[in-house]
Amino acid sequence: MEVNQLKCGKLGQTIQVRLVSNLTKSQEYYRDVLGCEIDDWGHAKRDGMTIILQQSEFPEDVRPNAASKKRSDYPTDWQGPEFGWDTFIHVSWDDLDSLVEEVRENGGNIAVEPFTGTHGEWEFKNTCIQDPDGYNIVLGSMRKI
Repeated sequence: MEVNQLKCGKLGQTIQVRLVSNLTKSQEYYRDVLGCEIDDWGHAKRDGMTIILQQSEFPEDVRPNAASKKRSDYPTDWQGPEFGWDTFIHVSWDDLDSLVEEVRENGGNIAVEPFTGTHGEWEFKNTCIQDPDGYNIVLGSMRKI
């Protein structure tokens, strides 16, 4: 893959926009379960994560990602996730379990319990939280083996 050498400027923070079936219910979930600050624009913010929640016009417009096609050309033997990822949030190894317990205590849906694996010389630990519309929020951490 070639990299374009012409760089005219820097890209800033990436903010995901998520269509939801019920804006009020989603704002409450992101506030009460995930501990986000919610503003009048629909931004759900916590630490380095920002998601803009927007009311869908039609229910069929809410479409969480399906699982991706497996690939054999990753740098390690991993072939891709077993389920669809809508958001991936890097967290520290030591914080992942406490974040899962916080979400669980707040009534959140832990769709995939924490699990570990390896990528070459790295060990990873991931878990998946599912919001009311079925969007998968993956918390992931890595450390050198």
